[in-house]
Amino acid sequence: MARSIDPLDYQHVPRPVAAMPKDFAAGFEIAPHSHPRAQLVHAVSGLMWVEADAGAWAVPPRYALWIPAGIRHSVRMVTPVAMRTLYIDTGQVAWLPATCTVLEVRPLLRELILAAAAEPIEYDESGRGGHVVALLLDELRASPAAPVHLPMPRDRRLGRLAAQLLEDPSRDETLDQWGAAVGASARTLARRFREETGMSFAEWRQRARLVLALARLAEGEAVGAVALALGYRSASAFTAMFRRTIGRAPAAYRAQRAPADDR
Repeated sequence: MARSIDPLDYQHVPRPVAAMPKDFAAGFEIAPHSHPRAQLVHAVSGLMWVEADAGAWAVPPRYALWIPAGIRHSVRMVTPVAMRTLYIDTGQVAWLPATCTVLEVRPLLRELILAAAAEPIEYDESGRGGHVVALLLDELRASPAAPVHLPMPRDRRLGRLAAQLLEDPSRDETLDQWGAAVGASARTLARRFREETGMSFAEWRQRARLVLALARLAEGEAVGAVALALGYRSASAFTAMFRRTIGRAPAAYRAQRAPADDR
């Protein structure tokens, strides 16, 4: 029997973890909603934008977003997404974060998520399924938070600017030029960016480029092509930014991409 892709079927399973595999087309949007269980949203391929009252997060491959129970959120698929979601009963697993947090998904955790999604929903807790979930929770507890939170501005004018930059991150207009396009002064845009995102415009644009780079590299795109698409004048400049933020070179990150047949 095919595995359910209805999140409601995973909320009251008599197991601490319920894993749901579901694939989405680019552009698909999941309207604002919440779940009785906490949720770990992970894509083995593709890029998601998740928005909640507390902010917005970009979730590229090899990362996951932890969403506590009861938090209203929406999800938009920027590219085709192979989503693998864990619904976790925090009454049985009490140590998980109390706020939305982007976590790094290391190779072992990724494989354990895939293995859990292949087990029956009501897996044998004393058998393979139970062992997989126990190790999965150990790995999840050890997963570090990741510097890929991209706060999204809520001001209508800033929203238009942000959307256009995400669609074409190579654009390099100044704030004066953007102001003329969206109907606001450069000073107003700079002030509102800082107020709404905690970042300057330049910092936000660099973070957006980083997040989009993570998605492209995870899909196997060449480092030079990624650098060019994101508006960097040289692969070395892009590599320096990437290494400074992520802690390793983009070529090393790309080399660790997931095999296509596992998606």
